[in-house]
Amino acid sequence: MLKNYLKIAWRNLLKNKTFSLINITGLASGLACFILIALYVADELSYDRYHEKANRTYRINSDIVFGGNKLNLAVSSDPMGETLKKDYPQVESYVRFYTSDGYRMVKKGSQYIREDNVAHADSTLFDVFTLPLIAGEAKTALTEPATVIVSASTAKKYYGTTDVVGKTLETDEHKSTLYKITGVYKDIPHNSHFKLDLIFSMQKLDYQMGNFLSNNFQTYIVLQPGVNYKNFEKNFTQVIDKYVLPQAKQFMNINSMDEFKKAGNRLEYSLIPLTDIHLHSNRQAELGVNGNIQYVYIFSAVAIFVLLLACINFMNLSTARSANRAKEVGIRKVLGTERGSLINQFLTESTLTVVIATVFAVAIVWLTMSWFNNLSGKQLSFLSLFQPQYILFLTALPLVVGLLAGGYPAFFLSSFKPISVLKGKINAGFKRSTLRNVLVVFQFATSIILIVGTIIVYRQLNFIQTKKLGFNKDQVLIVNGTGGLWNKSEAFKEDVSKLAGVSGATFAGYLPVSNSSRNDNTYSTSPVMDSKNGFNMQTWLADYDYFKVMGMEMMKGREFSKDFGTDTTAMIINESLAKILGFKDPIGQKLYTYYQDQFGNRLISYTIIGVVKDFHFESLRQGIGPLCFRLGKPDWVTAFKVNTANINDLVKSVEAKWKTYAPSMPFSYQFLDDAFDNMYRVEQRTGKLGLTLAIIAILIACLGLFGLATYMAEQRIKEIGVRKVLGASVSNLVTMLSKDFLKLVVISTLLAVPLAWWAMNKWLQDFAYRVNIGWWVFAAAGVLALLIAVLTVSSQAIRAALSNPVKSLRTE
Repeated sequence: MLKNYLKIAWRNLLKNKTFSLINITGLASGLACFILIALYVADELSYDRYHEKANRTYRINSDIVFGGNKLNLAVSSDPMGETLKKDYPQVESYVRFYTSDGYRMVKKGSQYIREDNVAHADSTLFDVFTLPLIAGEAKTALTEPATVIVSASTAKKYYGTTDVVGKTLETDEHKSTLYKITGVYKDIPHNSHFKLDLIFSMQKLDYQMGNFLSNNFQTYIVLQPGVNYKNFEKNFTQVIDKYVLPQAKQFMNINSMDEFKKAGNRLEYSLIPLTDIHLHSNRQAELGVNGNIQYVYIFSAVAIFVLLLACINFMNLSTARSANRAKEVGIRKVLGTERGSLINQFLTESTLTVVIATVFAVAIVWLTMSWFNNLSGKQLSFLSLFQPQYILFLTALPLVVGLLAGGYPAFFLSSFKPISVLKGKINAGFKRSTLRNVLVVFQFATSIILIVGTIIVYRQLNFIQTKKLGFNKDQVLIVNGTGGLWNKSEAFKEDVSKLAGVSGATFAGYLPVSNSSRNDNTYSTSPVMDSKNGFNMQTWLADYDYFKVMGMEMMKGREFSKDFGTDTTAMIINESLAKILGFKDPIGQKLYTYYQDQFGNRLISYTIIGVVKDFHFESLRQGIGPLCFRLGKPDWVTAFKVNTANINDLVKSVEAKWKTYAPSMPFSYQFLDDAFDNMYRVEQRTGKLGLTLAIIAILIACLGLFGLATYMAEQRIKEIGVRKVLGASVSNLVTMLSKDFLKLVVISTLLAVPLAWWAMNKWLQDFAYRVNIGWWVFAAAGVLALLIAVLTVSSQAIRAALSNPVKSLRTE
């Protein structure tokens, strides 16, 4: 029986080549999109799940509001993990990462290689995370000072083998340190929220001072089985009262945390599950660039909708062609065929169509995988489709889609009454098919929503690129790692400044892009700090030429100057801080802070000498917070203002200078505008992916509309012939054939507008600075959809209107 079903299904596909091609093309496109997005979503949801204790592992987050400044940190204090392990039996183990070193220069032969994926970690690393060791012992790997464990690829990079335990790595040219390799671990999978190639021992790290008030460590804890992390979070109140408050009293006049809160301040610790970090965390001091669950939801919905569009095409065309199959159904019923057999026949036809479409979809996935990876920033492999779970997915997909797309047509066609059908009393006309109209409306409403979304994403990206930032990001060359030159960094800066095309230079360890160094400190307006006069803010070190090179404008006062010997205790603040302080004239006012060293806590005062106009030093997702500059020499990065059309030659000249000072050190550079653009890579990829999906959705909708228009023109061919004989013009006939379709597009626009506005307004809420959603965006999307529909339908309408009426009427 099945063989017979398949034979009839195959004959019908060949008999109706145009409609088969439209169905298979639409379904293949929809299925290919669905498969690619499914792979993308599955990859996003897989992050950090490979760890054996992933479901019991949590990171400690810190949320601080002090003096009006808000900090949402992915780090906590140095002793937090150890304290929780000691005081609370619910904590099984903990580990800390320390990454403030940023990078390490590692020697290979006579040259140094810059390694960016580095961190210090506790010896308990293997008690928390699953990092399979190829060589070495997990229990002792990081217990000694000056030891390091490396990834397999790193071991091969420096020694050509993974058999490197006991060998050493030399870091940093001027303060050369030898680290003994005590372990080699398998490369960390790409679906991890941290990617580390070298992990150094935390033992005897200079930054460990037992300070609960300084947050610099990514701290992870593993809770005992059965412990609810939300209930455990309540213990942080005790930790704050027992440990944080006593240390705070050393710096400020405070009696209780209630007093701290009543002044509008806040200090809270919370836990985030390890498996939620990649998609649900976007805090300061993350170990890497995370994803966004919002985009997973959006792309999942779009993939489903695109697949539904293709299924709707199949349903529409199948029901529209019902008149062609009506007599077949009537005759088969008269001959005794049961309705169930007819349903099975039609479902077999739809499933066969979907199976063929799936084969083409897999081929499309194979052809576009590299392009999709570049677009999405992923490392997806086509071979992953042949893993057991995906084979099951690809096997079930044609069956599910076949039932979804063919279910309604099968039941609709098999319901025809044989007597009525054989008498010709069956009407598959367009006007009477309410369901088909609804499905066409759904198709174009979905397409219009995607068009609106794409326009708004690109408008927001353009807004980001053109907004006045308070600094000039163009033509600023950043040379990385100049701190490695040590006492030669000043000479290097001066030498490069003399090159033609260089108009300014500054040491710039702190840059107005979110992936640069950051430093938060606590200050007060009085020598005695309390809950009301204290506040937290960014503190950047800058030299004399920083503001000139960055194109920042002074609002009041002056910049740092060599003519003033007192500038070592001077401070320049931004507008936001000036507003928070509330001074009528901030120039000359003093701010106080404590400095902790081996001799204890020292109170230091700084005099405000200038106010710089607000500039964006974080992503436009965040507002501008309080910030101050102090005179210093943060020479780990040097910025040069350039003014030349021949950038490539200038970069080569700078590199030549670099080689004269550090022949064994790699030359690394970037431009400030590129660093700025990198902050919005996710949005840029989203825009491109959204545009691609919108185009595919529109093409699929147009395929369906084209098929319907073609079939409706065939059904009304005799009516058209009669009208032409009676004197109807071509334009009248085109209008008659097109108006019903165009009405549906107008209805689609009216339904899509509020949904699109709601979705995109919600997306824009992530940005503190954003575009307004103008009415013209919806009008443009509607007009575009209308034009596309007109072009699609009118081609068939014109063809039908120009046909010879004699041919269509000769059988009458």
